[in-house]
Amino acid sequence: MNTTLSTTSAAIEERFARRVAVRLSAGTQDLPHDIGERLRAAREQALARRKVVRLLQTTPAVVQNGGTAALGAGWWTRIGSVIPLIALVAGLLVITTLQEDNRANELAEVDAALLTDDLPPAAYTDPGFAQFLKAEGASQR
Repeated sequence: MNTTLSTTSAAIEERFARRVAVRLSAGTQDLPHDIGERLRAAREQALARRKVVRLLQTTPAVVQNGGTAALGAGWWTRIGSVIPLIALVAGLLVITTLQEDNRANELAEVDAALLTDDLPPAAYTDPGFAQFLKAEGASQR
């Protein structure tokens, strides 16, 4: 359907361009020779540009970017733009999992140290024990 619309649009544009060209050509007979020549040269330049634009529109979707060729506006571009996002999310998930594992290991080491120590765990919550540790630390300095 897009092809039909673009073909119909191109045909309408072509008819309009021909009508404008006929009107412009009809008025050129009354112009001086030098102005007519400048208009003719401008028309040739416009036609040359039009041909270049038409050639660019019919080229494949491969675009040269520096030293590499990249596919333009296709599904490869969409996939290529989604892959970094997927890699970023996967990397964040891996980092989060590793950090959680490290934190769990640290807590397990602290728990094991508390449970295997000579003091019962309730001694660490005693306010007198905190004073004892402060006094013990001050005397060792």
